[in-house]
Amino acid sequence: MYEEYYGFAEKPFSLTPDPKYLYRSESHANAFDLLQYAIRRREGFVVVTGDIGTGKTTLCRALLEQIDRTTFTALVLNPFLSEEDLLKRILLDFGVISREEVKAGALAGVTKHELVDALYDFLLGLIPLKASAVLIIDEAQNLPLHILEQIRILSNLETDKEKLLQIILVGQLNLQTTLRLPAMRQLDQRVSIRYELKPLDREAVSAYVSHRLMIAGGASSVSFTEKAFEEVHKLSGGIPRLINLLCDRALLAGFSVRARRITPDMIVHAAQNLDLPAAPVVRPAWRHRRAPLLAGAAASLLAAAGGVTATAYLYQHLAGGTVQASTQPVQAERPAPTVAALHRPLPDGTASTVLAGSFALADPATPGAVQSLTEWLEASGYRVYYAEVDLGARGRWQRVLVGRYNDVEVARDDAIRLNAAAPNLAARVVTAEYATGTAP
Repeated sequence: MYEEYYGFAEKPFSLTPDPKYLYRSESHANAFDLLQYAIRRREGFVVVTGDIGTGKTTLCRALLEQIDRTTFTALVLNPFLSEEDLLKRILLDFGVISREEVKAGALAGVTKHELVDALYDFLLGLIPLKASAVLIIDEAQNLPLHILEQIRILSNLETDKEKLLQIILVGQLNLQTTLRLPAMRQLDQRVSIRYELKPLDREAVSAYVSHRLMIAGGASSVSFTEKAFEEVHKLSGGIPRLINLLCDRALLAGFSVRARRITPDMIVHAAQNLDLPAAPVVRPAWRHRRAPLLAGAAASLLAAAGGVTATAYLYQHLAGGTVQASTQPVQAERPAPTVAALHRPLPDGTASTVLAGSFALADPATPGAVQSLTEWLEASGYRVYYAEVDLGARGRWQRVLVGRYNDVEVARDDAIRLNAAAPNLAARVVTAEYATGTAP
């Protein structure tokens, strides 16, 4: 729509991870240089983390474009794979097996041990060629513990002198929490470089926007005022993905009124259309951010309820704080949730799930408590379901369920992660029949 009006060759603020749009802020440039150094020096494990939307995948794509021809690369974008499928994906990217073989099912009977042997033979074959291999796994925070353990075992592929496979794990902030679990100690000790991508500061935001306008070819036909840049920084918190969303909508607003300068009002209007909060706060690591999130929800709901109820339970047990009833009125920012809205049944065919919380339906604060817990879980990347169960004399209860699993080991891994982030949550694996109250 607005591309032709402003003379852009393409959308300047697309959400796709196009490496040519990578803006090398101080943080992104440091991460890029560290990754190149690690690959050259074969440093073993490298971990890069960052909040949602900070440009991790774009960084990976740009890195792949800069790697020389003597370095073979495998990029895994889907972490929800079995051990065998992960190995096949790696061998496919390295060119050891073909896509036609995979589609034809030629590898259906191949064992995990045979796949590892094939990978090892390939890596050994690179030595006389003076070549190397790099495995990059994006969204690594979603890897189950047993898959992470398989990846650690792959790092054992080495000669007496050097590692044969360089492994880079890229993920959200809670990846570091996962790696520090007792079960992951062996892998964590092998990480030689850790780096956390940071949001852009005020100056970097204006440079980032100008960079994308220039790459798209329309920098001379449209501009942002200094106040507009300030609004972009304030409303996005310096998160590149949010900057893209805001600027795309602001350009559309400018086009609608045939304006060549983007003003603060256009940015604010874009934020309202996107339903962005007025002043987002940059979130710290997952293990630290649960307290302020739940504290805010607890304060509002307790004030509305006038006492310590289900929300107090949620706050005390997740955030580890104490709750006092408030007598001050609270201005609600959105309509209060209702019990009727809590309808997300487990899909048919689910074998197991993780029970993350249970709240009495008689308690008026239950809908708010469930919503707060749901927001926290979904912000951490989990799919949330609900089940209403009748416990007889104990009344009716609302259960909050995390994920649907056919592999109980994968479910246990996720329960461990949840309890590591919120030790008093007491998340546990249950059968779907138990979770929904249909078990005899």
